[in-house]
Amino acid sequence: MESERPRQKRDKLEGPKRDAILDLQKYQNQRLVITFLGGRKVTGVLKGFDQLMNLVLDNCFETLREECDSHTLSSQTRHLGLVVVRGPVLLTISPFGGSEVIENPYQTQNKVMH
Repeated sequence: MESERPRQKRDKLEGPKRDAILDLQKYQNQRLVITFLGGRKVTGVLKGFDQLMNLVLDNCFETLREECDSHTLSSQTRHLGLVVVRGPVLLTISPFGGSEVIENPYQTQNKVMH
């Protein structure tokens, strides 16, 4: 007879798959800018990801901080190579080339909805 505890654990593992918060598939093999909690910033080519937002970045560079002010990023970088980024430490993910401005869907032509 099978005990209850192992079956519960197995049911959790075999439960419904959760979708990722953000669809990163369209950024596969493209350069991204990643900002971490705490302020560190890296750029790298997205090679892989999972539903927990863990990322694999290749050809990754970290932007270093100013020596006199640790809160300010400098123009100097250091090469990190292949990096695995844990999802819980991510603050922002953005395309390297920037983003485009879109119309505000909540604003009508002459009137702002509140």
